Amino acid sequence: MSGWAPAAALLLAMTTSCTGSTPGDGAAAVARPGAAGVGDRLFPELGNGGYDVTHYGLTLDYVPETNRLKGTAVITARATQDLSRFDLDLAGLRVRTATVQEVKAQVSRSGSELIVTPAKTVRNDEVFKTVVTYDGTPRTIEGDDGGLEGWIETDDGSTALGQPTGSMTWFPGNHHPSDKATYDITVTVPKDADGDFYDVVSNGKLITEEDKGETVTRHWRSEEPMASYLAHVSVGYFEIHKGWTRDRLPVYVAVDPDESEDAAAVADLVPEIVDWAGERFGPYPFSSTGAVVDHLPGLDYALETQTKPYFAEAPDEALLVHELAHQWFGNSVTPRKWKDIWLSEGLATYAEWLWQEKRGGRNTDDTFEDFYNGTDAESEGIWAFPPADPPSGARMSDPPVYGRGAMVVHKVRKAVGDETFFDILRTWTRQHRHGNADTLQFIALCESKSGKDLTELFDTWLFKKNRPPRM
Repeated sequence: MSGWAPAAALLLAMTTSCTGSTPGDGAAAVARPGAAGVGDRLFPELGNGGYDVTHYGLTLDYVPETNRLKGTAVITARATQDLSRFDLDLAGLRVRTATVQEVKAQVSRSGSELIVTPAKTVRNDEVFKTVVTYDGTPRTIEGDDGGLEGWIETDDGSTALGQPTGSMTWFPGNHHPSDKATYDITVTVPKDADGDFYDVVSNGKLITEEDKGETVTRHWRSEEPMASYLAHVSVGYFEIHKGWTRDRLPVYVAVDPDESEDAAAVADLVPEIVDWAGERFGPYPFSSTGAVVDHLPGLDYALETQTKPYFAEAPDEALLVHELAHQWFGNSVTPRKWKDIWLSEGLATYAEWLWQEKRGGRNTDDTFEDFYNGTDAESEGIWAFPPADPPSGARMSDPPVYGRGAMVVHKVRKAVGDETFFDILRTWTRQHRHGNADTLQFIALCESKSGKDLTELFDTWLFKKNRPPRM
């Protein structure tokens, strides 16, 4: 058919004017901006819509003495709609340039949203590359719960901790746990005033280390998908301990010299715990393991940064078990939304209970009773809200998510029996390996594996607020 009716031509002109597209741009008339946020109830503005990141290539130059950071982020993603523009999460830092598919893009800022408008519509299902260069002094964020996150200075360098929003302080991205990606993190640091190099530790495996005379560059690679809140860089001075697990998995433990005496057992405990956990939870999900033991007085938490959990001081065995158990529960199988975090924290806390029993301490039945009766030191406040329904992002690290979450896990174990229970855990980590999962999927698996209707159990222990009567 040749020729257009006048009304059709007028409609096309109006559409072109609204979208900034031309007739030759094909389906661009349906292009629209990607959403600024993925609709997570606890963090409504976190993450972005319209695309799925597959890889981050982060090249960083960092000077500890001035706490200045220069970065280039190469973000490879697949569009999930026709995109006229899209957002990246970035708090602070000055953006110098941005390109999409090697063509200069327009950028603007709105709070922690970096709004990128490409020169040409990005098509649905198109794999596209965004390159952002930036610099400045990265921020430390005080979360709603009073905890510090983001880029945190230490006495000999810095550390980057991302839960739940801190990763946006040092690289632009889609910073919601539902969008996982692989990573290459390359960091260049100078010599210090005494002529010594700083150490750089990050996720995954150390690929290269290049001494350039006045600077040293270390390239770390995470081959398995990772949620951005688990991405991590620590710069400082560390004693490095290398080893292997029983299954020849490489172990890399970095310990601040100020913590070396108290953390003397960590390098041996890491492979022991990983081997033990693998027997109960299924094969270890990553290609390396380890830990970072820093010296950061005043930081009152540890974080399960992928492959190498971070500790602000020497951890006790229970805390080490907890963060290593997260490599299965939280890191490999990641919450689909933040309200599902009880699946990470409850299962990691239950791993502590299992380890304590293994070491000849309280058995899991007694630990459950101590939490139920309020006699355990960590049981205070566990009935404040249902584990699966934190009232706000500031409360998602409160006792109900951890202690009562572990109680839910124990009730499932008692209801289905040990053989089925551990089969459930191994199936869970296998089915959702390197992916995301939610509470309803966990319930469905428990019922499917056991052949039982567990509605009353989960309604009573997971979804209701008050302390249940004994069942």
